[in-house]
Amino acid sequence: MVSSLSYHQNALSDTLPSDQSVASDTTVYLSVVIPIYNEFENLPALIDQVSAVLDQETYSYEIICIDDGSKDGSTQRLRELSQTCKALRAIIFRRNYGQTAAMAAGFANAQGKVIVTLDGDLQNDPRDIPVLLEKLLEGYDLVSGWRKQRQDAALTRLLPSKIANKLIAKVTDVRLHDYGCSLKAYRAELVADMNLYGELHRFLPALAFIEGARITELPVRHHPRRYGQSKYGLGRTFRVMMDLMTVAFMKTFLTRPMHVFGVLGMVSLVAGSLLGIYLFVLRILLQQPIGGRPLLMLAVVLFLAGIQLFCFGLLAELLMRTYHESQNKPIYRVRERVGF
Repeated sequence: MVSSLSYHQNALSDTLPSDQSVASDTTVYLSVVIPIYNEFENLPALIDQVSAVLDQETYSYEIICIDDGSKDGSTQRLRELSQTCKALRAIIFRRNYGQTAAMAAGFANAQGKVIVTLDGDLQNDPRDIPVLLEKLLEGYDLVSGWRKQRQDAALTRLLPSKIANKLIAKVTDVRLHDYGCSLKAYRAELVADMNLYGELHRFLPALAFIEGARITELPVRHHPRRYGQSKYGLGRTFRVMMDLMTVAFMKTFLTRPMHVFGVLGMVSLVAGSLLGIYLFVLRILLQQPIGGRPLLMLAVVLFLAGIQLFCFGLLAELLMRTYHESQNKPIYRVRERVGF
């Protein structure tokens, strides 16, 4: 255990500048990714707080704010703040694409070897960033924040979130208390292997688990919203459920889709065939009419559904091979090489 921890600390310390190397090393160590949507009042305090915390550290950093189609003047405020904060970078979307797209853009443009994400509403506390990074040094690939004392409305935010967290943990086998906390720390090579679509930003720990990441959780501070309105509500529940089904499928059957479609197709074919044999016996041997029986229609539907499911499985297998081979994506992830 000790030798393993020492290895991981040494591996990450290769990317962590020492006090003496900061002046000469221009490599960015930390990228802070912050999706922004209508946070005009929060932006100055947000940038000041993040900068104040990170200026006390020895490593270099950048702050990447992704303006997700704001309509309240956040875009112009980001331009103004970038003139005084040299570490600030801004990515301006043409329209509102959603938080998942904003996170994906931040990951794609981050230059740091470690990436930290947080919300732009000042509810996450930037003082927790160094704490997450220290935990990352213990050999983890992702450290997720846990808003243990969350400052949100109980009925509309806390209760749905608690139910969702338990459901997601049950389906994905990644046991976290707080999937929805945006304050997380990642190794850059981990997010490089993850493609985000839909509402998948809330399932990043599950996607990281699929990639073989080591994941842990730390309690973090959480503050009440001071300005603006929350962008989250009960209306997102349906989209979250659909994406949860996607993640569950990817976790189990990403490289073997025929295992799910083939099994369902086999069950359907067998059931349809057995009903067909039963109806054949009734009609041919017992001379009973079967034209008006619902079982006849059910047998035909089950048989055809079985054939279709087999076809879906074959198509999914072809798509899976195209996905991996066209992008040169391996079906495995190597954590360490020894003796090379």
